[in-house]
Amino acid sequence: MNKWMGALAALAALAVATPALADYPEKPVRVIVTTVPGPLDAFARAVVKQMSEKLKQPFIIDNRAGAGGNVGADMVAKAPADGYTLLFALDTTLTVNPSLYDKMPFDGSKDLAIISVPVTYSQMLAVGPNVKANSLPEFVQLAKTQHLSYASGGNGSPSHLTMAAFLANAGLDMTHVPYKGTGASVVDVMGGQVDSVFAVVSGIWPQAKAGKLKALAVSGNARSPSAPDVPTVAELGYPGFNASFAYVLAAPAGTPKEILQLLAREAQAAMNSKEVMDLDRQADYTPTGLSPEASAAWIRDMRKRWAEVITKAKITAN
Repeated sequence: MNKWMGALAALAALAVATPALADYPEKPVRVIVTTVPGPLDAFARAVVKQMSEKLKQPFIIDNRAGAGGNVGADMVAKAPADGYTLLFALDTTLTVNPSLYDKMPFDGSKDLAIISVPVTYSQMLAVGPNVKANSLPEFVQLAKTQHLSYASGGNGSPSHLTMAAFLANAGLDMTHVPYKGTGASVVDVMGGQVDSVFAVVSGIWPQAKAGKLKALAVSGNARSPSAPDVPTVAELGYPGFNASFAYVLAAPAGTPKEILQLLAREAQAAMNSKEVMDLDRQADYTPTGLSPEASAAWIRDMRKRWAEVITKAKITAN
C-alpha cells in the first residue's frame, strides 16, 4: 500500500510540474548583472532583448555591482531555483574570485547552474609611444635591462591577471600600478605616467591606430579579427599562453534542467541575431557556441588556471 501511495504521489507531482515547465516563463524574468552599465551590461541587454521577444515575457535587467561581482552572484545563488532570477556576470566572479577573496558568500561550483559562456575576449598588450619597444621581444628585453611599470583596472582585474600571468611566463618583474577601472589606466599609459598595460582590444586598438599607443601582442589563443596583424603572445615565443575572459549566464543551482536547456537554446539563438553579432564585432568578442556542459567545463578549467597565477603572484583583492 505504501509503495502504491508513493507512486501516486510521484505521478501527481509530475502532473503538476510538467505544465509549469511547459508554460515557462509565465511572468517577467529578473536578470542580475554584476556591473554598472558598461560592456557587460550592454551585452546582457542585447541578448536578453532577443530572449524576451522570443519567450514573450520581459527580461528585466537589475544592476548589482560590488565585490568583483560577488554581491550580484550571491543574490542569484540564494534565489528560488525556478528560472525567474538569472545571472549575467564576468567569468572572473566564478573563476578568479574563489582564489582572490579570503571568504566567498557563495560557492560558485555548487550554488549556480551554468547556462552559457556565450563569448570570450582577449586582452591586448600596449606600451606608451615613448617606450623604446616596438615588439613583444623588444619589450621583454627592455624589461630585463630597466625596471618598467604596468597599469591595470585594479587588483584581480583581467588586465592585472593577464600581465601577472605573462610576467610569470617570461620571468620578469614589473611594478604594478592599479587603477579604479581600465579606462583611466590606458589614459595614463598614453600620457607616459605608466609604461604598459593589458586591456581589452576595443580599448587599445583605436588608440594604437591613432599613434597614441603601440600594440605589441594579444593574450588569447587566436589573433583579434579587429587587429589581424597583431600577433598573439603564444606566437611570439610563449607557446600555450592563453589569457582569455568571458561573460557567463547562470541560474540558481537546482533550476529544472528543462528550463536551463530552454534558456541555453534561446541564448544561443540570440547570439545569431544581427544586433548581437554586430555588438560582438564592435567589442571584439568571440562567440563560443558552447553547450551548458561545455560552458561549465570551461569555467572549471579557468578557475584552476587562475588559481595557479594568483597563488604564484600573491594577488589579493586589496
